[in-house]
Amino acid sequence: LIIAGGGSDGDGSAYGGKNATTDSSTNGNQPSPPSGAVVSVGSVPKLGRVLVDSNGLTLYDFHKDKGATSSCYADCAAVWPPLLTEDKPQTANGAAAAKLDTSERKDGTTQVTYAGHPLYTYAADSKPGDSKGNDIDSFGAEWYALEPSGKEPED
Repeated sequence: LIIAGGGSDGDGSAYGGKNATTDSSTNGNQPSPPSGAVVSVGSVPKLGRVLVDSNGLTLYDFHKDKGATSSCYADCAAVWPPLLTEDKPQTANGAAAAKLDTSERKDGTTQVTYAGHPLYTYAADSKPGDSKGNDIDSFGAEWYALEPSGKEPED
């Protein structure tokens, strides 16, 4: 699947891994975000080894999603930015390439999935190791980090 255009909605969240220093004044002089998202494994306190994005931020699944189809848009996606990619996503540091895939969102962007789960970051997680979104109910269902197996960590 080839996505035309710049791929960012201007706030940097379109790539799921941009940090809060990116603002809506992004212009053509800014470096382009990576075209292929990276899913890795990081160590998160209280959860152990879980999936993280290229900035080390915890990745989550959403129980309201139907298979690989996202149910998180608009206000939900502002709080839970989907991990998007323009090219084939990559794995690193123990994430299983065989579990990595993509799903087209209704807005035409391509979201990274792992073991059939669309992946998201959480706006309240500001640094690697944060997992403030794990085991909370938000936007009508629960959110959980994922282990490299694709399963949710035990409480």
